[in-house]
Amino acid sequence: MKLLVTGGAGFIGSAVVRQAVRVGHEVVNLDALTYAACLENVAEVSGSHLYTFERADICDRPALDRIFSTHNPDVVMHLAAESHVDRSIDGPGDFIETNITGTYHLLEAARKNWIDTGKPDSFRFHHISTDEVYGTLPNDPSVMFTETTAYDPRSPYSASKAASDHLVRAWSATYGLPVVMTNCSNNYGPYHFPEKLIPLAILKALAGESLPIYGDGSYIRDWLYVEDHADALLLVAQKGELGRSYNIGGENERTNLEVVRTVCGILDDKRPRQDGKSYADQITFVTDRPGHDARYAIDPTRLRNELGWRPSLTLEEGLARTVQWYLDNEAWWRALQNRQGVGDRLGVKV
Repeated sequence: MKLLVTGGAGFIGSAVVRQAVRVGHEVVNLDALTYAACLENVAEVSGSHLYTFERADICDRPALDRIFSTHNPDVVMHLAAESHVDRSIDGPGDFIETNITGTYHLLEAARKNWIDTGKPDSFRFHHISTDEVYGTLPNDPSVMFTETTAYDPRSPYSASKAASDHLVRAWSATYGLPVVMTNCSNNYGPYHFPEKLIPLAILKALAGESLPIYGDGSYIRDWLYVEDHADALLLVAQKGELGRSYNIGGENERTNLEVVRTVCGILDDKRPRQDGKSYADQITFVTDRPGHDARYAIDPTRLRNELGWRPSLTLEEGLARTVQWYLDNEAWWRALQNRQGVGDRLGVKV
């Protein structure tokens, strides 16, 4: 396939780009290179004849039209988004602009190119979204998000992603644009920008700083290793049923406190503190963020039954790989330490 991946220099997007090139797909990486993007994330494939980079903003319609007409992709994999909940609390405007307006411009550019090229049967628009659009769940293992769960977004971030999901469905129903959709659980793994929980915990632990956890740490998330997610996305892009939505989960529910304690235990083994104490001693509990969802949990039955996909790693295996990657790639994360907001408490301007 010839893929146009938006946000391909970001965390999940770069994992898709790397994996797609590895298995022989041609990839056009469209990225605006905003604060969380890093071309080092795709350095592994940047010299490949299968890889092309286009720097552009998905809100720039003339640039999108040029890129579509130049490359004529078979599949659009739309990952470009503002994605940090805390940042959306402090500055929701960027989320509205990129996640809603940007998705609109991308849909229109894709639709124009699809029509101009004769509406090929091979074309599809794959929209990648989040489980956060569904809202929050009770602490009951029998209750999980399915593809038919009603939307109930509770943060500016999740509301903007919910809006983008609705736009994609509307463009399918109204204009016949061939689409598939996926909603994923919390991702983690290599190249994760150091403002999110797991990389933040790793780097603050190594720096000897306190490890902040919201509230009492009881919030539950389903954790998905990013390279497993990339495999699932490419599978859906190729074999997913048009007009269908698929939930992608890691089948690894843990509280935030359990996740950070596991990270600390791995670090205790791989790089012990000089004083012999555990990194878990650095854990502190901080004032909760507004509108914090209690639990997310994905029911992945549809994806498993229809396309045969399951995650390959347990959370413990994935965290061990992730911690080792950060230990081995200090130059990568050191270069990001001075970017706006990294290491700071965000999401408190209410």
